[in-house]
Amino acid sequence: MRQRRYPSDTTDAEWALLEPLLPVPACQTPSGGHPEAHPRREIVDGIRYLVDNGIKWRAMPSDFPPWRTVYGFARRWAAAGVIGVIRDQLRRRIRLAAGKTPRAASVVVDSQSVKASETVGRDSRGWDGGKLINGRKRHLIVDNRGLVLMVMVTTAGVHDSIPAKELLFRLALTHPEISIVWADSAYGGKLITWAKKYLDITIKTVRRPPDAKGFVVLPRRWVVERSWSWIMRARRHCRDHERLPEMSESLITWAAITLMTRRLTRRKTSPAERRDVAHSYVLSEAA
Repeated sequence: MRQRRYPSDTTDAEWALLEPLLPVPACQTPSGGHPEAHPRREIVDGIRYLVDNGIKWRAMPSDFPPWRTVYGFARRWAAAGVIGVIRDQLRRRIRLAAGKTPRAASVVVDSQSVKASETVGRDSRGWDGGKLINGRKRHLIVDNRGLVLMVMVTTAGVHDSIPAKELLFRLALTHPEISIVWADSAYGGKLITWAKKYLDITIKTVRRPPDAKGFVVLPRRWVVERSWSWIMRARRHCRDHERLPEMSESLITWAAITLMTRRLTRRKTSPAERRDVAHSYVLSEAA
């Protein structure tokens, strides 16, 4: 095992959460297969390092497995739905730990346009005239705690209401308990009628006050805006570099997974410990 030296590396507590959620290695199945050449934890650490630091796949540090190996596992796990299972299981644990039901009844949806690198082909990029961005658009659905339920990446040239139909259809299939979706005015109009008629989902739009100037915190919508800020802390997501939109969706989900494992394994401090930390800070500033 390699020495854990990067901030993005999994802790023992995080790995204890993730390891049981990964698929069984082929060599341990009845059909058999070759033993894996590299430990699963090193594969996961390699993916997290790339997402956190925004490096190229080929620039993977030498103490990780070869970049092709890390990329191959990331592609296969994403295609097999493993990443979605991990995301959903971690989200349910966080909700239960907070005294909430494991499944949310209402969610918030939003989109974000980002510039695309030269590695992104013309077939999967477009021009967002409103934001003046040539690239891709990310569509995100989160629960009322800001935890990710679903991610979809499209060209930036499409209006939010167009991919929203497919996004909401996927949501209805995988989360039939959801009945209310909060959104901005871009998801209004005919989409509201369509969602209610075919999916039995009520879309409630939150509009900006007409007399507001500058930045305004909008009810409900601030939840998904905060989720975007969490995801954008991972430098890989400041721009879209992936040739395949599916890979972009996977790496965004990995950023959400890292946030959730960190939250679940965060050591809780007592009020006395917090006072001691604050007192030490005051003393150091005075000195």
